[in-house]
Amino acid sequence: MFDTLSDRLSATFKNLRGKGRLSEADIDATAREIRIALLEADVALTVVRAFIKQVKERALGAEVSQALNPAQQVIKIVNEELIGVLGGETRRLRFAKNPPTVIMLAGLQGAGKTTLAGKLGRWLQQQGHTPMLVAADLQRPNAVNQLSVVAERAGVAVFAPEPGNGVGDPVKVAKDSITYARDKQHDVVVVDTAGRLGIDQELMQQAADIRDAVSPDEVLFVVDAMIGQDAVTTAEAFQEGVGFDGVVLSKLDGDARGGAALSVAKVTGKQIMFASNGEKLDDFDAFHPDRMASRILGMGDMLTLIEKAEQTFSQQEAEKMAAKLAKGPKEFTLDDFLAQMEQVRKMGSISKLLGMMPGMGQMKDQINNLDEREVDRTAAIIKSMTPAERAEPTIINGSRRARIARGSGVDVSAVKGLVERFFDARKMMSRMAQGGGMPGMPGMPGGGGGKKKGKQKKVKGKRQSGNPMKRRQEEQAAAARRAQGGAPGIPGPGQDPGDFELPQEFKDMLPPK
Repeated sequence: MFDTLSDRLSATFKNLRGKGRLSEADIDATAREIRIALLEADVALTVVRAFIKQVKERALGAEVSQALNPAQQVIKIVNEELIGVLGGETRRLRFAKNPPTVIMLAGLQGAGKTTLAGKLGRWLQQQGHTPMLVAADLQRPNAVNQLSVVAERAGVAVFAPEPGNGVGDPVKVAKDSITYARDKQHDVVVVDTAGRLGIDQELMQQAADIRDAVSPDEVLFVVDAMIGQDAVTTAEAFQEGVGFDGVVLSKLDGDARGGAALSVAKVTGKQIMFASNGEKLDDFDAFHPDRMASRILGMGDMLTLIEKAEQTFSQQEAEKMAAKLAKGPKEFTLDDFLAQMEQVRKMGSISKLLGMMPGMGQMKDQINNLDEREVDRTAAIIKSMTPAERAEPTIINGSRRARIARGSGVDVSAVKGLVERFFDARKMMSRMAQGGGMPGMPGMPGGGGGKKKGKQKKVKGKRQSGNPMKRRQEEQAAAARRAQGGAPGIPGPGQDPGDFELPQEFKDMLPPK
């Protein structure tokens, strides 16, 4: 959704690279390009004006004039101001002291409230809660049935005493659900309310009546990220008529300009709390302004990627695999390779995972053209091998390759290519496990990416200066780099994402340009 905005901002920052000092004309030109990029992304005009004013004031001040790298300092300023527009700090759900916690969903028809209720229920369940969905939308045809189906898929309870389709009192249903939840020991109640095609008095009155009947701990306004400037208008109308505590963005995986949705937090003063970015029930997570700003600026989202990995991978299995790799590359077999690949697949779409990595904006077209079924083909090839072939791929000769190709329905060249890629991956993973770093990854141990002739002396650690003053300066500089850039080799808020180089091993996995 934010590809166009990311491309324009990246191009703007590229023009600043290599400049030792920035003149007032440079800053004005940069501010003008950023303004155009934001307006093209459909960000509200009032938000754009305030954003540009703040960026210019900071860029013209001593903050940039005294910076060692003014271009990186401007990127850092834009990143921080973008975080402010998106709501600043991450806001968590408020839970009631005496359960159940009541969460009411409000918004227009078609915004995705019913589907989002299921996603929120699934997310709450993963956090250790026992949620229950309430079908209080009794007007839209089949809304009650849809919520029941979504709840079943999510594996959460549903309270739907009325058939809907115009039959039943939604206020009574919402009120009765609280008593039912207490009896059945549900600690969170998610109330799905009715919407309209547009703002009208009847909609507002019904939402207000449900709010008064259940006294929700959180009223979440669900906004379709694809509806443009109407998102801001609708949010303001709901805030005046019903009031809400937080915003949930739905359909963030769309291809429309999503700037208006990002303006909601700044215009209403209510933070974005959750974001839905796909059709699956797991395509939903808490909204982190700093991570979204980082992704818009092409710096990736490593924290979300790490969290997904922690949820999917077992710590015990990871330690077992690391110990195996540390013994030597031959310990890592095709069975292990298949198991690792299937674990990565559980994390979600490969394209989305690659998109979270820093610097991947340069390979956007290749990521979009990535064939997700390639993982299934690779799995079919490995499963067509005998246990002996998986344990020792070096025994796979021409006749074995032909048999494996027939069994998996691929060309012989595909089998040969997989085995070659496996050997390369095994070497790389073994080297990383033994502390050699990732080849070709700048800023990381072993980042040269190429073989060097001659023996090198082993260095136990980074050498420090014997001069106490100089050593103190080195430590301060290292601390500043950590605060600004995060993990080694990963562009941070003050770094240029264009400097990032993807390792050759990952490049080989992507389709050609």
